[in-house]
Amino acid sequence: MRYAKDQKQATRQRILETAGRRFKQDGIDGAGVAALMADAGLTNGAFYAHFASKEDLVANVLADQLRAQRESLDAEPADRAGLEAFIRLYLSPEHRDQSADGCPSAALLAEIVRRPDETRQIFTDELMGVIDDIASRLGPADLAAARTDALTVFGLMIGTLQLARALTDRDLSDQLLARGVQTALALLDNRASSDAGAPAGRSARAA
Repeated sequence: MRYAKDQKQATRQRILETAGRRFKQDGIDGAGVAALMADAGLTNGAFYAHFASKEDLVANVLADQLRAQRESLDAEPADRAGLEAFIRLYLSPEHRDQSADGCPSAALLAEIVRRPDETRQIFTDELMGVIDDIASRLGPADLAAARTDALTVFGLMIGTLQLARALTDRDLSDQLLARGVQTALALLDNRASSDAGAPAGRSARAA
């Protein structure tokens, strides 16, 4: 029945979303399956109708979270202004203070490093979707070169946000976020200037 199929998919999505919030707030190992299912308002026994193991859930949560992040970026204009808006939102006090609703990379990167290879591969594949969207705004004529720059900019954003969350001095944390925005935008401007100075039909990295 279509109704049963749709209901099962909706239940699976509810588990993914509630587990994503819990993972980002308390860490991947901060809650067991029973607690995660309780968050979703479901019984512990229902878990295995949707996921083979907790690690399967972790991999699917990471994929779901990164796809949602990509949708958020895609909602911005497909140009430099859209990328700037994404950077400012990412390095905002609001994002710093709402880790459960924020970027999975900033909240979980240190733990992802220690996950099994299959989980890390899923994370890598989905993250590169986000990176490619950033790259398409940086250098649509040379996506291969822009990809490395996109990784660099996003890495700066992740590290800045992580450190801003760790600081106990709120004013210093705010200053760090603001400087992070300035630095990220400066990297974009430097790349644009380099590309503008490259020979016609070639990027600065191909020159």
